Amino acid sequence: MSHQRNGRIAVVTDSTASLPNELVERHGVHVVPLHVIIDGVSAKEGVEVLPIQVARAFGERRGRVTTSRPTPGEFSEVYAELLREADGVVSVHVSGKLSGTVEAAQLAAEGFADRVTVIDSCSTGMGLGFPALAAAEAAASGADLAEARRAVEEAVARTSVLFYVDTLEFLRRGGRIGAGEALLGTALAVKPILHVADGEVLVKEKVRTAGRALARIEDLSLSAAGAGPVDIAVHHLDSARRAADVIDHLSSKLPELREAHTSEVSAAVGAHVGPGLVGVVVHRRA
Repeated sequence: MSHQRNGRIAVVTDSTASLPNELVERHGVHVVPLHVIIDGVSAKEGVEVLPIQVARAFGERRGRVTTSRPTPGEFSEVYAELLREADGVVSVHVSGKLSGTVEAAQLAAEGFADRVTVIDSCSTGMGLGFPALAAAEAAASGADLAEARRAVEEAVARTSVLFYVDTLEFLRRGGRIGAGEALLGTALAVKPILHVADGEVLVKEKVRTAGRALARIEDLSLSAAGAGPVDIAVHHLDSARRAADVIDHLSSKLPELREAHTSEVSAAVGAHVGPGLVGVVVHRRA
């Protein structure tokens, strides 16, 4: 899929950003898909496999779901195409502690001298998506490569990710959370609230019920938002009603809310968190 390119700088991210299609189109961001493998069959996420298929694989068949990064060659093809018209490419990706995607992008970028700059967002979901959009907004206003990179880094510093999962088993199984952290969150009758810090998934708090976990995530999100202008995104996996409730509650309590987005988390992220996920990403604009 080709998108309108903003200014002289093109922006690339990966599918774990879980960007709603409307934002991809509006900002001209190019999304490189990860690969999701369900019961041994590999497919490009967002193109050949959707999040609901991951949820069903877990729920109906107890299927095995794994993921793999895009190849350096896939990134090289994207960069080469974009650089036919753009002066440079800002490529923003999922935390290197959670995926090899950013490493593949860096390997590809070596073939384009200094025309491609690759940034580890130290996050995923819209924790990655908001920094990618910041790059696109900077590019649209005429930023050069260095200025667009700075816009990404500033957005990363102003973005917080909080989420709840019904079980830590999927994160533990995929190696996306340490064994010690998994043990912390799996005590009897305890529901963990997780966050992304320095690129890693960590247990932030523990509460007694799913309802209390969601209420606490709302409280923590409001605290993270502060009093200034803010964007929020709510992610879910096969939990649309939960997500709708959360975004309604938050929207009513944020007077400086600029944009609010809801999206099902990407299939690749869903493969590592499992069904029941509800997450909130807070992007402070200043």
